[in-house]
Amino acid sequence: MQRIDMVERPGGGVIQVGEALIEESEIARETQHHPAGDLDRARRQAARALVIRQLLLQRAAQCGLDPTDEEACISALLEQDLQVPEPHPADCRRYYHSHPERFQTPPGWHLRHILLAAAPDDARARDRQYRLGQKLLRQLDASEHRFTELAQRYSDCPSRDQGGELGWLGPGQTVAELDRVLARLPTGLHGRPLASRYGWHLVHIRELRPARPLPYEHVNERVRHELLEQASRRALHQYLLALENDIGVRGFHLEEDS
Repeated sequence: MQRIDMVERPGGGVIQVGEALIEESEIARETQHHPAGDLDRARRQAARALVIRQLLLQRAAQCGLDPTDEEACISALLEQDLQVPEPHPADCRRYYHSHPERFQTPPGWHLRHILLAAAPDDARARDRQYRLGQKLLRQLDASEHRFTELAQRYSDCPSRDQGGELGWLGPGQTVAELDRVLARLPTGLHGRPLASRYGWHLVHIRELRPARPLPYEHVNERVRHELLEQASRRALHQYLLALENDIGVRGFHLEEDS
């Protein structure tokens, strides 16, 4: 089939895939499944998903596949049409050596804290708790052995019953705003309260466990899987562009909106 000239855009006209039209109502329903920073972006993602689905279903029909179960039909089509080469062992080793940060043990922090709770939208409480945090830090600077006592007296975290002890934590085990700061801190008592959505934290890092590289033999299957995933995404992208050219799409460019 000849390619249909693409002269209209989502939001400015019809989208047509082959002989099938994608209506505004379909895009509106699909948009709820594509959360994004703004409505226009979500709508474009929804339109893209519908275009891709229609391309795949029309190709499946050309191949005589049973369309009763659309998901199974699309899976069978991709199994039939997509040829993804197995990664070569030498490529796997090169990828491993080129991305050491992907194949290492996570860092860890053995820490304790005092949480001075304040809601993110309560400016007065946050100011009051910040000033309390500064006062407690001055006391801890003079007498660090009082951390357990002060945690039991002031902390709003359940860990106060253990003197503020949190044990070993790694990335993702605290809120994101603390994760980012902890990754840069040395051992010892940090000299200022740290902010989070829960309030202010007085943090003492007892010990750091740095990230360590994992031997290739321990991660070779993971390396292979990552390269296979990358190759699959590239193959699918090229396959969809070929379908777009063969079947014809009006009102949307997969290449531009990828």
